[in-house]
Parts: sequence; C-alpha cells; structure tokens
Amino acid sequence: MKENFIVYLWKNRLLHPGKLQTTKGERVEIIHPGQENHDAGPDFFAAKIRIDGTLWVGNVEIHTLSSNWEKHGHQHNPAYDNTILHVVFEHDRETAIPTRQMIPIMEVKNCFEKHILDNYQNLLLSKTWVPCQNNLEMVDNFIIQNWLNRLLVERLERKTGEISHFLEYFSNDWESTFYYLLARNFGFKVNASPFGLLAQHTPYNLLAKNKNQLTTIEALLFGQAGLLEKPFKDVYPRTLKDEYRYLQKKYKLQPLKKELWKFSRLRPVNFPTLRIAQFAMLVHTSGRLFRRIIQAVSPAEIIELFQIKASPYWGNHYVFDKASAGKPKNIGKDALRNIIINTIAPVMFVYGKESEKPQVSEKALSLLQEVPAENNNIIRNWKTLGVKPQNAADSQALLELKKYYCVPGKCLSCAIGHVILKNTTHAQE
Repeated sequence: MKENFIVYLWKNRLLHPGKLQTTKGERVEIIHPGQENHDAGPDFFAAKIRIDGTLWVGNVEIHTLSSNWEKHGHQHNPAYDNTILHVVFEHDRETAIPTRQMIPIMEVKNCFEKHILDNYQNLLLSKTWVPCQNNLEMVDNFIIQNWLNRLLVERLERKTGEISHFLEYFSNDWESTFYYLLARNFGFKVNASPFGLLAQHTPYNLLAKNKNQLTTIEALLFGQAGLLEKPFKDVYPRTLKDEYRYLQKKYKLQPLKKELWKFSRLRPVNFPTLRIAQFAMLVHTSGRLFRRIIQAVSPAEIIELFQIKASPYWGNHYVFDKASAGKPKNIGKDALRNIIINTIAPVMFVYGKESEKPQVSEKALSLLQEVPAENNNIIRNWKTLGVKPQNAADSQALLELKKYYCVPGKCLSCAIGHVILKNTTHAQE
C-alpha cells in the first residue's frame, strides 16, 4: 500500500461516508477534505470535519500506518499542532500532537471500493508503453481533451522558471530576453549553445541601432560567430568581412571560435550559416519583434512576421564560396513550428502572466492551436492508441502527459487514470 493512494481516496472523496469512524467508534463526516499541501507539513490544510457532531477545522495527516506518525517525528514538530484527524490505511499505534494531546485516528482499509485498489495495482504493474493503454477506450474524448487543455497550460507554466531566469539576467528587458531565446532556438538542438553565445556576445541593442542596414546586421552576426576569419573568393563574404573589421574596432567586439559551430550530419537547410542569414533578415525586417508579436491581433499575423527568406546570396549558397542549386531560403514550416512551440508561445504566455495581461497568455494558447501537431515517435505512438492530436497544442500536451505522468506512474494525478481507477471492470494489463 502506498500513501499517495490514500491521499487520492481522501482528496477525491472516494471513502464510503457510512463507514467512516475513528478508532474510538466516533462517527466522522467529511465536509471538506481541505487544500492539499505539496510542501513540508501536514498533507491537507483547512479541512472541515465533523466528529460525533462537533465541527473541526484544521489539518489532516495521512499515513499507511498510524505508527508512521512517530517514525516521521511529527510528535516533536509544532507544524502538526493543528492536526484534527490522522487518516491511516491501518491503525497500529495511538498518536499525539506535540502538546501530548491524543488526536483522532481514522482507519480506512475497509472504507472504499476494492476495485479501485485493484485497478491501481494493475496500472502500476503494467508493462505497456503507457500504463492505461489497454483501457483508453473507456475514457470519453471530452475528458481526454479537457485534460490535454490543462496539461498544455501546465507545460507552459513549467517553462516559466527558465524564462524568468533569463528575464532577470537581461534586467527585465523583454526584447533582449526574447531575442536571446529566439536566437538559441534558431540553432535548434545541434547549434543551440553557440547560437545562444552569439546572442550574448552580440547585444540586441547593438543590432537594433543598425537594423536598417542588412549588410551591417549580417556582418555583425557572421563576424561575431567567428565565421568571417578565412580568406574568401566571393564578393559578398569579403564585403561582410571588411564591414565587420570596422565594427569590431568601433564596438570592441570579441568573436566566438568558429569551431563551436557544427555542420556535420546536418541537412544543408539547417547549416548554421543559413540559419544566421535568416536570423539576420528577421532582425532587419521586424524591428522590435517581441513588441510586434504582443501587439498582433491574430495568430496569423504573428506567423506572417516570420515569413522571411535569407538575402539573395543565399539563394544559391548554404555556405560561403560554395555555390548550390538556386532556391529561396525561407524559414521552413517545420522550423517555424519549432520556433512557435519552443520560444514564441512560451514567452508570450509568461509575459501575459508577469504583466497581468491574460489576453496575451490566451493568444499564446490560440497560436499553438493554429500550428500543426508535431510528428515524432511519442506522438505517433499516441496516434496508434487512438489519441490523435489536432494541433501543436494537443501534441505538446501529449508530450507532457507521457513524460511527467505516464513514465513516473502518476496515474493517481491523471484525469484519464481517475476514470480508469473508478471503473468497476478491473484494468487489464
């Protein structure tokens, strides 16, 4: 028996009212289970309980065995002074609060439907990709969709800490914070780190001063990336190199080492040279990009801001001095989807919360609903189980569900698991 199972029964009012009594035979009525506490201290705050007709308001502590009270040292901890009920699966010892006053104990091992425990144990023992995959058909689509909506918000809220950290680093400047996070995203997984360093070594304000001059923007970014150091044959990179030498002296700039950038095993469309060129064009055409995103009236308007292509030289190049077949170098659909999911929507969501502008956070959610669902192994597995995401909002929620609920076996905290646990037909492996 696990303690979190008893917490689940208590929180969801799954204990039979007619069977509830203390170990002294006093009738117990749960008026309100209280607020669950996820930090140190009693398991539930501000519970309302009537014991033998007397109303009590206070804390509730939950254990598998009543002897765990002393084992955990609660008898010496003043935080438990206001405990009004000790809920246990099995009673094996009396317990007291620090003032030595005995507290009521309620044993619950015979106070709930046994199929709930059977279902829970079957889920814990399941060896399938997700514990409940053989029982998903019993869960209504409406419940699944509502749960996915909640998980999406949960996923975005979980990213708040990282974004807030960078906001503090950039002295609460949202434009600089967004610029840095966007730059890192442009590197995707392979070149995220050097792209982040590039943004740190090339301050947003420096680019903003020169935003009207594309050549200057490109010279700054390619030069700071350490990619303009060798001799070039083509006029374009030679021009950038000369421009950067001037800018480097003027602003006392220090470039990165070119060895930081990775080209091997990448498709040419993901070469860092092309990504830097696209990023330069975005800076050049967008002005104060984050402000424009926040002020956009629709998701389509935000997406339109990223409909750019690299400067003409890159129409037939992926790297300097090596011509390729002519092709406009737009930001691809997959790349744009990645940027929206991993940078634009999360930063918008956090900005809305921090600035007390809920309409901006809502716009972030709407933006994800306008983007196609991701296509990776996890999402494909969900599809085979009949859970088919309609957009990126759904696929992000499914990634959250798999990683933070299914893998650690948190079925008791999952809305889907809740339906399966209560079902009178035992869960099957």
